[in-house]
Amino acid sequence: MKSSEVEKALKLMKKNLAKQYNLNKTPSNIELLNYLSVKPKEIITKPTRTISGVAPIAIMTKPHKCPHIKTGIGPCIMCPGGIKSYFGSVPQSYTGKEPATMRAIRNNYDPYLQIFNRLEQYVLLNHNFEKTEIIIMGGTFPSLSKKYQQEFVTYIFKALNDFSELFFKDDKFDFLKFKKFFELPGDVKDKQRIINIHKKLLKLKKKSSLEKEQLKNENSKIKCVALCIETRPDYCTQKEINEMLKLGCTRVELGVQSIYDDVLEKINRGHKVNETIKATRLLKENGLKVIFHLIPGLPGSSYKKDLEMFKTIFNNDDFKPDGLKIYPCIVIKGTKLYNLWKNKKYIPLTLEKITKLLIEAKKFIPEYCRVMRVERDISSKVIEAGIKMTNLRQYIHEKGAVCRCIRCREIKNENIEKVEFKILEYNASNGKEYFISAESNDKIVGFCRLRLDKKAIIRELHVYGSAISLGKKGKIQHKGYGIKLMKIAENIAKKNYKKIFVIAGIGVKNYYKNKLGYKKDGFYMSKILNK
Repeated sequence: MKSSEVEKALKLMKKNLAKQYNLNKTPSNIELLNYLSVKPKEIITKPTRTISGVAPIAIMTKPHKCPHIKTGIGPCIMCPGGIKSYFGSVPQSYTGKEPATMRAIRNNYDPYLQIFNRLEQYVLLNHNFEKTEIIIMGGTFPSLSKKYQQEFVTYIFKALNDFSELFFKDDKFDFLKFKKFFELPGDVKDKQRIINIHKKLLKLKKKSSLEKEQLKNENSKIKCVALCIETRPDYCTQKEINEMLKLGCTRVELGVQSIYDDVLEKINRGHKVNETIKATRLLKENGLKVIFHLIPGLPGSSYKKDLEMFKTIFNNDDFKPDGLKIYPCIVIKGTKLYNLWKNKKYIPLTLEKITKLLIEAKKFIPEYCRVMRVERDISSKVIEAGIKMTNLRQYIHEKGAVCRCIRCREIKNENIEKVEFKILEYNASNGKEYFISAESNDKIVGFCRLRLDKKAIIRELHVYGSAISLGKKGKIQHKGYGIKLMKIAENIAKKNYKKIFVIAGIGVKNYYKNKLGYKKDGFYMSKILNK
């Protein structure tokens, strides 16, 4: 049965149930799963959540001072949040109204509780969550104490491991045990239920170490295949990078905001463009994937300067990030920018202007880059001025934006025909980069990033398609495309290098070991290349 036919049958079934039991409304998929004793494959809510091959889990650190506030410079004039913000004590740059922040508050900013809560939600959404991508949000993580960082990440891994041991038996998920533990069926928002679950989980949260939980996660049912950390360019020196690598980090999101020193000074950013350039180079040299956060429409900038910024970051070898998060500047109460706006000293970009800007900017974005977001995940209710639209990406594409970035071309669940392998070569941050892609009908099935610098290092390997269990073949995943991409990268590297390294998420180290013959080598996996 086709997916469209399944959806139609489900819709009819839910309508009949509502009629039969005189329900006030048609039950949602989550409500159905809440009461069923088995998990039907067909009932999937929000399928796009895991359509890129992994289950993303965003968690927040406790509220803390932004590091450059301590110097007397900050905070940035557009930044809400913080310990003593207008919204109370919330993570830096957030308002407490975002889904990830509300989940963090509900779980007392405890990483162990947050992970369990998100995995619980994935079960009720009926997604495969065995390969997780963890995103640590809430401010400049490397500015926090080493002890806090290590404990925070330790309990991320422990939560993944403990959830696996609790609810998986002989490679099968025990749905009835899960429902009993989480006191379902019931109201998922019930406060007493949440208190009860927290008590159970805190008993399980026994003392452990980072090394122990990382080693365990290599063979856990639920694996961390990617770990992302957010930081500022001035908190991204080799010292901080070494700590991030120790934690198992594979991707770093840099709060670049602007590439103009005069704009950075005007917003009290506390760092300069040269620190962005240094951080970008160091991250790539260490094999990490680099995402830039950019904010068009900042005070001191202009439409012309913003457009030139997008052009420059992909034309200038000092930048060339692997991905972008674009956050048009918005005005929120409690910020210095709000006061400027109230006094008519700042005017944000209009929807018409930002649409025109992004349509033009997308023309400069190369095929090796992924545009991950084009707006902040902040409730429009707290935005006083600026873009309040929640579907800006969709809107600009309807208005004519044409983009060849990875996100716009990923295969999703489309049918694969003949697969071709392409190699895009470019210079970036004093090194040579190779973007090796597997493509079908101009859609990206998977890709590999190889960097040749002081050493040959694979910075990323990703195959798309809906997430599926390890050991099972999906429509796209686990069909050998990753192995073929790696072989192409190895053949390029062996011309001038005797050894190749790969940065691997903790949960995929065994993939490189068992499938490709790599061995652990410090923070990396490596392999001797035979010419």
